[in-house]
Amino acid sequence: MVMKFFVGLLSVFLISTMSATAQAASPAPDELVRKLSEEVLDILRTDEQLRQGDTSRAVRLVEEVVLPHFDFRRMTMLAVGRDWRQASPEQQERLMEAFYGMLIRTYSNALTQYKDQTVDFRPLRMNPDDTTVRVQTSIRQSGAQAISVDYVLERSDDGWRIFDVVVAGVSLVTNYRGTFSQEIRVGGIDGLIQSLERREIRVDIPTGQS
Repeated sequence: MVMKFFVGLLSVFLISTMSATAQAASPAPDELVRKLSEEVLDILRTDEQLRQGDTSRAVRLVEEVVLPHFDFRRMTMLAVGRDWRQASPEQQERLMEAFYGMLIRTYSNALTQYKDQTVDFRPLRMNPDDTTVRVQTSIRQSGAQAISVDYVLERSDDGWRIFDVVVAGVSLVTNYRGTFSQEIRVGGIDGLIQSLERREIRVDIPTGQS
């Protein structure tokens, strides 16, 4: 299954984008991550409902920020791979909804188990005309080896949007692709949709723990 350590850190970033939509000018991708992380980490440390495991509150927090800042169509398309072209428009829509729902559940559950992780940021390598960038971070937690968590973003009319997360060198969407391909070989596109809707999909992600 996706490890709590990894998904909890993803949740930190998800909520760190919460107030970005209110800004008149979209910040640079690294500024977006850096500027809001300290504020959000403080929220996670002090919010009593989250600390007490209030999953419904975590769900509400995640749902408020995912859609504006994640390109779920591209994420789903990349995760499904070449089989995406074989899916009907209706199946594509159901795939996006099911994939979104699965990630919401994963992030929300992890958010209630936040345990004082800290984030280090690496300098952003970016040209002014770049439309795709990678924001590199390193996550530290007491008793565990530091792990790299990078966010791949694309510039859109609405600002920068995330379409992949790379953990310890492993792409989230690529990792899902192998599992999704197996599901499609067995049950077709509809079989994958049903598995996602039944919450059966599990993918292992490196945790960086020693």
